[in-house]
Amino acid sequence: MELKDKVEVTFHAGVLTIGGTIVEIAYKDSHIFFDFGTEFRPGLDLPDENLQTLLDNGLIPELKGLYDLRFNYEYKGDETKDYAHTAVFISHSHLDHTRMINYLDSDISMYALEATAEVVSVLNQNGDFLLPSPFESEKAFTRKITAVAPYGKIQVGDIEVQLVPVDHDAYGACGMIITVVGRKIAYTGDLRLHGYNPEDTEKFTELAYKADMMIMEGVSISFPERKPVKVACPIHSENALIAGFVQLQKVNPERQITFNAYPANVQRFSEMAKQSIRQIVLTADMALLLKKLFDQDVAYYKENVEQDTSLLDKTLEVDYVDLLADKTNYIWQVTDNFDKLQAGGLYIHSDAAPLGDFDPTYEKFLALLNSNAIEFVRMACSGHATPDDLDKIVRLTKPQLLIPIHSYHPEKLENPYGERILPNRGQKLLL
Repeated sequence: MELKDKVEVTFHAGVLTIGGTIVEIAYKDSHIFFDFGTEFRPGLDLPDENLQTLLDNGLIPELKGLYDLRFNYEYKGDETKDYAHTAVFISHSHLDHTRMINYLDSDISMYALEATAEVVSVLNQNGDFLLPSPFESEKAFTRKITAVAPYGKIQVGDIEVQLVPVDHDAYGACGMIITVVGRKIAYTGDLRLHGYNPEDTEKFTELAYKADMMIMEGVSISFPERKPVKVACPIHSENALIAGFVQLQKVNPERQITFNAYPANVQRFSEMAKQSIRQIVLTADMALLLKKLFDQDVAYYKENVEQDTSLLDKTLEVDYVDLLADKTNYIWQVTDNFDKLQAGGLYIHSDAAPLGDFDPTYEKFLALLNSNAIEFVRMACSGHATPDDLDKIVRLTKPQLLIPIHSYHPEKLENPYGERILPNRGQKLLL
């Protein structure tokens, strides 16, 4: 194979950091990209989130031919190749993988699993999940995502991409098996083995077995210096988290109890609703997501009077005033107006925003609860494979070349079965 016919893999973003993964695989005039989010660095305190501001602060990379042409963006890189066949693939709905999709040129196809396409659409129905397009009049505009069935394959010129479900705390997550000129490249996306669907991750490792290259997340090896955060009970799985959620209700029979979780973790909300002792009440938006994905009816309340709840069962609506006054009957999701909660109540923080002490708003949030004597209980279960499970996934796949990304310490992930390369941002590898 001549040099010009080599498969090129470029790590545009998502290296030596968590989030904002954008990797390009190219062969001749065929190009695929995954994913299309931004890095999360709230400490920058940006004046705005315009395309140029994000570029100037390194939150997104210079990319040829991908951004909406109406931005009048001028590419500053050195890429000269033809982009006749181009597509973007989304592994899951978390913002560090999706937040920028409305900035993508509308002529470029974008693909994701069916569930991810639905989750992104519903979460952005108020226009406050993704970065909004400055060119669309509709406030809640979400650019088209072509939904793909699990294990479905998409052909982009000479490149074939198979979307393979994996276990993660974002419902509908997938990894990808990319095939081009007889080479197999596996991209894990974000994955784990301790959630609701570990068999999905195991199936992915079978399909990725002895890949020529495996591009793998390494979030859990990023924070060895951090002390473990105290939780209500040891939580090693999603099932253990639900058990702890139920136990807190048992030991607090006469106390206002509220909670929140990350909205993309739809299965967690679903199991909370199924197993809760008290009547669980979700926001109307979350209740709608459960209805659309699982046909599950859950009690809900409106966060504003304009919310469209026409698809929900009217008899299940609970008045917000009743929730504020309750101490015994309800456990309900709260996303705002924490200052209205009862003094002495209990609030369960289950991987919700603000996500942790790296976010400047986290300490302010804790102070707000403390000022009203509301007990804060962090009840978390990571969406990412543990360090031991990362090693297990490598062992199950035995890649010829391992590329750890999406981590502050990728060097901690080793490959006893072949080579390992730790790329720099912008680096191009030839396969």
